[in-house]
Amino acid sequence: QVQLVESGGGSVQPGGSLRVSCAASGIILSIDDMGWYRQAPGQERELVAQIAGSGSTYYADSAKGRFTISRDKNTVYLQMNSLKPEDTAVYCCNLRRHGLGATRDYWGLGTQVTVSS
Repeated sequence: QVQLVESGGGSVQPGGSLRVSCAASGIILSIDDMGWYRQAPGQERELVAQIAGSGSTYYADSAKGRFTISRDKNTVYLQMNSLKPEDTAVYCCNLRRHGLGATRDYWGLGTQVTVSS
């Protein structure tokens, strides 16, 4: 019922900026939480940023002050500034739907972000 497609990944030099986008289609609710996870080789998947239907946001400590998550109807964005090599990872879009006594997650396939000199 939900399809998530990421775009905007690529290569950038340290200190540069990049904006990744996630287009959601299907049955999308305004109360759904949407966020960005990332996974680097040999590391666990990490929640980078999340935005709730209310507009409240969450950022991982590593992203605070550098990343900004925003949502415009069916699209969620992650603006990444002052990028560091350790930001290199596959970035995946997530939609989290809260039901009665259950939570369901939907995932995009991901987009590669590479930060190197």
